[in-house]
Amino acid sequence: MSDAARTYEAGRIQVIEGLEAIRKRPGMYVGSTGPRGLHQMVCEALSPGVHGALARGAGSVDVTLTSDGGVRVADDGPGVPFASAGDASPPGLEAQLTRVYAGWEPGSGRVLRLALFGVGLSTVNALSSRLVAEVRRDGVREVQEYARGVALAPPSPAGPATGSGTTLTFWPDADMFETTDCSYEALAESLRALALLNRGLRLSLTDERSPAGAVTERFEGGLRDFVAFLETAAEGAPVHPDILAFEVEDPRMAGTVEAALRWRDAGDSGGTVVRSFANSGPTHEGGAHVEGFRAGLAAALTAYARERRLLTAADPDPDADRVCAGVTAVVSVKLDRVEYSGATRTLLGGAEVRSCVEEAVRAHVGTWLERHPQQASAVVRRIVGAEGRG
Repeated sequence: MSDAARTYEAGRIQVIEGLEAIRKRPGMYVGSTGPRGLHQMVCEALSPGVHGALARGAGSVDVTLTSDGGVRVADDGPGVPFASAGDASPPGLEAQLTRVYAGWEPGSGRVLRLALFGVGLSTVNALSSRLVAEVRRDGVREVQEYARGVALAPPSPAGPATGSGTTLTFWPDADMFETTDCSYEALAESLRALALLNRGLRLSLTDERSPAGAVTERFEGGLRDFVAFLETAAEGAPVHPDILAFEVEDPRMAGTVEAALRWRDAGDSGGTVVRSFANSGPTHEGGAHVEGFRAGLAAALTAYARERRLLTAADPDPDADRVCAGVTAVVSVKLDRVEYSGATRTLLGGAEVRSCVEEAVRAHVGTWLERHPQQASAVVRRIVGAEGRG
């Protein structure tokens, strides 16, 4: 290597900022340049509308896969103005589309976590060959168009508006992704999970590429409905008829825990299905809330079995794997401050979360067992193999 090559000079440093950095390394911002990253793009565009609907307590978001390869995300909110109303106001839509980390997170916390790294709508704009933003507000419809993150013109009036809301239509850039063909099935699964996790939220998905591709999701049963849905593919018949569900607010972890579960007779195969979420974002690797759920479940079942003498003094406590065998469950926490163990946001951290979830599960499952002795006996006897002991 020559001396010139070894020389460290300021002129050799390459500075990449803003949307250019996103386009330079797209996988760093959406997780992949394959189908998974394309799916994440839609989630990034969906996040503000869904969060706004939840903050208002009602609302809907419609996703359309257009016949020309685009994706349209439309909400019925108040409409995000293109320009900010002042320093103390949230950034306008134009800033959100062009500035990295310009997303608005209100101080009330528990922000919906669909964005992979919280970069905001600028990711969608940067990785789209074309994006059209439309705002319907105060009876006026305004439109602005972008090409690969660059505005082609200022926002301009485009006629009167009926109702209010914000619509983003974007075409993923073929230069950035291995494929620009969004999976209807993958998106339908994600929207269904969001609707199940958030009672009353209405989400729809339409695939203009296929005449049969349309679904609308809205659930009032919350996690009870989620467990019932997961059980359609689960093994074995239910051990007990009721789906056990509860929701607890705990200031110690600055948030809520919600859980629903039912045991099934899955035989020796176990058949355990536990889905976990933090602020409506999936935590595929589990983490503190799942650890707390498993520990609380084991503690509640063990205490009940010993009190009813379904375990002898010589019997060891059943471990969490045994107690959770055959369980179909959903565990969801919504926190003011979410801590992840890792950059991918799929493994939840937080010792306080673990202890609070464990305590809540132990208390509520214990109460359910006490109030439903026949169902409780069926569950405990299956787990501990205590037929004939009492």
